[in-house]
Amino acid sequence: MNGLSCLPTIDAAKAQAKRLRAKLADDGATVGHSRSLELVAHMHGFKDWNTLHAAIGNRPRSSPVVPGQRVSGCYLGQRFDGQVIGVQNLSHPGRFRVTCKFDEPVDVVTFERWSAYRQRVSCVIDGTGTTVEKTSDGRPHMSIDL
Repeated sequence: MNGLSCLPTIDAAKAQAKRLRAKLADDGATVGHSRSLELVAHMHGFKDWNTLHAAIGNRPRSSPVVPGQRVSGCYLGQRFDGQVIGVQNLSHPGRFRVTCKFDEPVDVVTFERWSAYRQRVSCVIDGTGTTVEKTSDGRPHMSIDL
């Protein structure tokens, strides 16, 4: 099966099925709409249209990262390497709640006599992988290297 990030949108998959049906009709093969949807699902490596539809519908649309993806970046001024463990579409277009688990905990406190380590964090990013929220010195809370 192809990776979720390589899948078309539901509308694009339906358009593929429509074009396939038209092409097959031009070649003399009559195929119904549901059969063309099934064929498109098979072309994308899924057993049927319902499985493809569920895979497309469950993925975040236009998200710069997907669950399971290895990422690196900066969180509250600290470099990290880790894995995306969750992505959620938000009602605001182009914003996504991302949960990452860092390979090693990062110290998110800049005060030298106190530390607070975080290994799993959630934040809201935009399509560039950066949070809108910034620290007092103007740096984004999180920036994922894309």
